[in-house]
Amino acid sequence: MSTIQLPAGSPGARILGVGEYRPRRRVTNDELSQTMDTNDEWIRTRVGIQERRWADADETVVEMSVAAGGKALAASGLTAEDIDLVVVASCSLPTQIPGAGPEVAYRLGIPRPGGFDVNAGCAGFCYALSAASDAIRAGSARNALVVGVEKLTDVVDMDDRSTAVIFADGAGAMVIGASDEPGIGPVVWGSDGDQRDAIAIPVEGQPDAGNLTMAGQAVYRWATTKLTATLQEAIDRAGVTAADIDVFAPHQANLRIIELMAKKLGLPDSTVIARDVAQAGNTSSASVPLALSALLESGEAKSGDLALLLGYGAGLTFAGQVVRLP
Repeated sequence: MSTIQLPAGSPGARILGVGEYRPRRRVTNDELSQTMDTNDEWIRTRVGIQERRWADADETVVEMSVAAGGKALAASGLTAEDIDLVVVASCSLPTQIPGAGPEVAYRLGIPRPGGFDVNAGCAGFCYALSAASDAIRAGSARNALVVGVEKLTDVVDMDDRSTAVIFADGAGAMVIGASDEPGIGPVVWGSDGDQRDAIAIPVEGQPDAGNLTMAGQAVYRWATTKLTATLQEAIDRAGVTAADIDVFAPHQANLRIIELMAKKLGLPDSTVIARDVAQAGNTSSASVPLALSALLESGEAKSGDLALLLGYGAGLTFAGQVVRLP
């Protein structure tokens, strides 16, 4: 079994438990075709989505985070008192202040942890996972809860078929803790600020302020031409090879992008590729943990597997790392 490598002298961190929350309401492509100029074939062909989940009024960012975080905590075997850091990744928080992290911690009974939010768009969960892992490795925390959550239906223009058919809601979470054997590899992250308008929520005072916009073709070209090198560097820095990767779980934006990335990397046929976008749509910060949770629940991924993660988006940020599944 290949071992993830870290810089000399660094203690490790590993994933202890995974949890998810998917909103109750399923929205099919046929349902969308009743209210906008689209159809099932058009959506499946372009992005690979068959259905998505839309949250109701009571399924708030915090409620979904608490549900997913509670499941991850139960799966980890730890108690709320064991957690001393909570990081929530989201780009659809209804307020900037107060943040979701402290409230989620309080709702879960976690006593006075460090708590903060991360907004790196669709790369948010991978950013948050790395920040929490580094905090554990540096001795600033013992165990951390990391949540990726979105209620994008609050910010998407529901009359615009280029975004309304794509974006959706949900939450995924992980509990991570210190480990003698590293289970989370070094992150490879970065940003291309010249692409800041590719995915954006306009600010107050601009036309259509508050509606999330996306230049789909620009993002497609950027992702398929720029990010293969990021994935390969994440593999290299973890001290493994593409042949060692059991699971590929990138951001669930577009099925064509996912499959093209896997082909360019030369992943073996045995690698399980996350295709949760088909049932969940694009849930931004929540998509990577939701996809991993689905694979673990179905048995397609198993404990001990090496998984390659990638988040990207939001004008534009990216982050990738290799992890071992709990």
